[in-house]
Amino acid sequence: METTPRLAATIVIPTHSEDRWDSLVRTIASARSQTRTPAEIIVVVDHNPKLYRRIRRDLGGLTVLENAYAQGVSGNRNTGAFSANTSLIAFLDDDTIADPHWLDHLMRPFSDPKVVGTGGGISPDWERHRPRWMPEEFLWAVGGTYAGMPTRTAPIRNVWSASMIVRRDVFVAVGGFRVGFGKLGDQNRPEDTELCLRMSALDGGHWMYVPDAVIRHEVPAKRSTFGFFLRRCYAEGRGKVQMASLDTATDTLRADSLGTERAYLWSLPRAVVRNLGAALTGRGADHALKAGGVVAGVAAAAYGGAVETLHARRAQKLGIAR
Repeated sequence: METTPRLAATIVIPTHSEDRWDSLVRTIASARSQTRTPAEIIVVVDHNPKLYRRIRRDLGGLTVLENAYAQGVSGNRNTGAFSANTSLIAFLDDDTIADPHWLDHLMRPFSDPKVVGTGGGISPDWERHRPRWMPEEFLWAVGGTYAGMPTRTAPIRNVWSASMIVRRDVFVAVGGFRVGFGKLGDQNRPEDTELCLRMSALDGGHWMYVPDAVIRHEVPAKRSTFGFFLRRCYAEGRGKVQMASLDTATDTLRADSLGTERAYLWSLPRAVVRNLGAALTGRGADHALKAGGVVAGVAAAAYGGAVETLHARRAQKLGIAR
């Protein structure tokens, strides 16, 4: 693997809808404003010829590609990543704004040849305001860094594709993101976690979390509702069960694939107690609402996991019958 002085990065930005045009323009502007200049910025359009033509017409200085795989964000990212020629590939979502030092911070840990990828802190950028009931432990539901994440650069099991850099050789060796397993429409699956597991399993590499590498992730008003929160937690529950069933690597890896989730779940009762205690000692009714948010989020995710488990068992029985 290469050493730090020779490293260069390409930034890949997947996009799919003209409804996010203004957000996409802001994301591209932030990618261009990095203190460590990317070798190339690639925008990949997910089966939307009209948007593809508009980007090529109105936004210069970019490489613009069309998704070469089935519709979905996994194939969209792979299209850009596999066309890149640099040793590092960075990913930004099309509704994020990267701090000018984002790329530089994320590239630094690659001086260690065992680092296969890095990810940074994600700050929710609320269109209106953060809901009073939103617990810090559930900010992942709107694509943000949640309470319990490291506060200093540290090894981590997985990062998030909204703010990620990978070694190209390792990414290519494992086949990139799993096409067909990822976000598509309202369907949410943890394609980034699944990728991190496979890349770590190759030659014993590891990921690093860099909290100083910050991006802002836009949160529209429609994603600030309690209904969206419950649907997102439900989808996460289903997605994590699906991920655990995939043949991502060895039996040992599969057995530990949800270890982080189990540790996270054990931390949530403390969050409920802490918030209830704060509410009872007069530190604000918002704490009681947050305690309720934790309980509701856990219940929605558990329900999603149960539904997916039953669905998988039913499908298995039908497969055996055939």
